[in-house]
Amino acid sequence: MTALRNRLPLAGDAFLLTDSGLETYLIFHEGLDLPSFASYPLLETAEGMAVLETYFRRHLRIAARHGTGFVLEAPTWRANRDWGATLGHTPEDLRRFNQKAIAMLEKLRGEMAEQAPVLISGNAGPRGDGYQPDTAMTAKEAEDYHGEQIGWFAETAADMVGGFTFTTVAEGVGFIRAATARDLPSVVAYTVETDGRLPDGTPLAEAIRETDAATGSAAAYLMINCAHPDHFRPAIEAGEEWTKRIGGIRANASRMSHEELDNATELDDGDPAGLGEDYRALIGLFPNVRVFGGCCGTDHRHVAAIAKACDGHFKAAAR
Repeated sequence: MTALRNRLPLAGDAFLLTDSGLETYLIFHEGLDLPSFASYPLLETAEGMAVLETYFRRHLRIAARHGTGFVLEAPTWRANRDWGATLGHTPEDLRRFNQKAIAMLEKLRGEMAEQAPVLISGNAGPRGDGYQPDTAMTAKEAEDYHGEQIGWFAETAADMVGGFTFTTVAEGVGFIRAATARDLPSVVAYTVETDGRLPDGTPLAEAIRETDAATGSAAAYLMINCAHPDHFRPAIEAGEEWTKRIGGIRANASRMSHEELDNATELDDGDPAGLGEDYRALIGLFPNVRVFGGCCGTDHRHVAAIAKACDGHFKAAAR
């Protein structure tokens, strides 16, 4: 068990950055082919590891410049049983990939000894598509499914686990329950459509309330991801109780819908400075938001712009 696993530095005033749209960055900026949108196979080669380490170091340097902590998310979003099978990987292969990813992040954290806190998160993606609610599971089925990958993370130095681009409350609930059963702090980030609802039609506020009700608010915090702030801002009414449970934002660079993004042949990386200003405004709507990063189409430029726009908040909290 790691030193931070039972005392995540997220309940106070500390702000943390995290990374950006890893897969879109690797495809469109590095020119890499990622079958099934999976980045974890890069861990197999020295060249692939070097690409991943460079990516994370670039983001860690931004956090160091702004005096924030950082959440290192493992490049394991597709490293679960169903998606791994499409790439010919067995459960034992996947266990090795997941644990090698955490070991890489341990090394990177060790390089940042003067920067605290740096959290390591075991990252899990949805069983199905992150844009479509195409794998309808009950909460129990989701708990059983995600429990395998979470179990692999529990054997490592991971401080926490995060379920990202989830499209249904049932999958989020199952993920949180599986993490709780393995004594790992958890976070769930829901995909949001242009209308401020989850892909299955559940309003964002309702999704947050239902998730907490079904899990006893067991998640360390909840997140919004894979949508531009313009898409979910209209769904927020400042002061509503559910907004206090949003602890992190990983927004898209683009204002396009998920269908448009799926069909796009070129990357829409939006306006990094404008996105930074959007994040600064969101701090006023989510009183407990502490983790800032990006999703599809974003890269280190967007995270740097977010950090610059929010720097005053970071410094005020540090005083």
